[in-house]
Amino acid sequence: MNNLRRGAPATAPRPSQSPDWLDRILVGDCVAQLEALPANSVDLVFADPPYNLQLDGALTRPDQSKVDAVDDSWDQFESFAAYDAFTRAWLLACRRVLKPTGALWVIGSYHNIFRVGTVLQDLGFWILNDIVWRKTNPMPNFKGKRFTNAHETLIWASRDKDAKGYTFNYEALKAFNDDLQMRSDWTLPLCTGGERLKDANGDKVHPTQKPEALLYRVILSSTKPGDIVLDPFFGTGTTGAVAKKLGRHFVGCEREPSYIAAADKRLAGIEAAPSEALSVTKGKRSAPRVPFGTLLETGLLDIGARLTDSKGRNPAVVRADGSLEAQGQTGSIHKIGAHVQGLEACNGWTYWHYEAASGREQIDVLRSIVRADMAKAG
Repeated sequence: MNNLRRGAPATAPRPSQSPDWLDRILVGDCVAQLEALPANSVDLVFADPPYNLQLDGALTRPDQSKVDAVDDSWDQFESFAAYDAFTRAWLLACRRVLKPTGALWVIGSYHNIFRVGTVLQDLGFWILNDIVWRKTNPMPNFKGKRFTNAHETLIWASRDKDAKGYTFNYEALKAFNDDLQMRSDWTLPLCTGGERLKDANGDKVHPTQKPEALLYRVILSSTKPGDIVLDPFFGTGTTGAVAKKLGRHFVGCEREPSYIAAADKRLAGIEAAPSEALSVTKGKRSAPRVPFGTLLETGLLDIGARLTDSKGRNPAVVRADGSLEAQGQTGSIHKIGAHVQGLEACNGWTYWHYEAASGREQIDVLRSIVRADMAKAG
């Protein structure tokens, strides 16, 4: 039987008939619970599986105080083979529910991420990037016998090798990063302070609660508003909390009652950002194609109009079929732009200018007007 927990009501746009598992916590083992979801139903998976830390005894500080390490039963496996079988099972379950255009993120440490990566590739996922999360405040290596473990690794993969249409909000991330390309090394602190959930005794609710900043970057980079994000190891609900804030839907799987209770309370206090603030910055490549002839059809440019470069040189005449004539040659705006400059190629939209009331303007300005009208109509 599939047990569902209702999270706080989401305010993101919903499908006309929302499935009963949307914005819910499915209670139980993720492999079994994901059978409740139809195939090809989610846009993104973020997985933070057990790390199989293989701890040998209690971990203590130099003053002999005990470190609150991960020693829970859910992180313990009898062998690497058992862990690999577990990994294969949950990855298969996630792959079934991912849309063909969907993608998966998985995070781990040196204890497990390489084993997860191998199974992931064996199942047909295609690795797009690995991300290094460099922790600004890592736990020291108390025994002094190894380097301090100051990072974790995330793998980002499409569902299939030849997958097309997976989301990557390149322009949004560039704007987020002060107009610089977002790199594959992210420097972020561990989850601490007021963000760290505590129980009635002041102890951590979950030993490996991830910071919201990490999930913010993951979800911003690879989803759109209204998308569905699945977390098969939901824990205390960080993925759901950030998804809800960003106007995405979530579905989580969790079997530990204390984590579920904490996640329910946490989600109830989350409000989505205003819908008008959730639009994702897009580049020109994502804009709809507008043929040059459309400028003639819409009356934005007249047949016989004279185009030049930005300084008024290399005049060309616009013909009724959308081609240009210049220096005895006819062809597209790109072909004639290249011809008059003696080049192999040219972007005609930015090379050619028309005479506007305010002076010479790129014909790309007119294309922008058409695209704006298309957006309004859509």
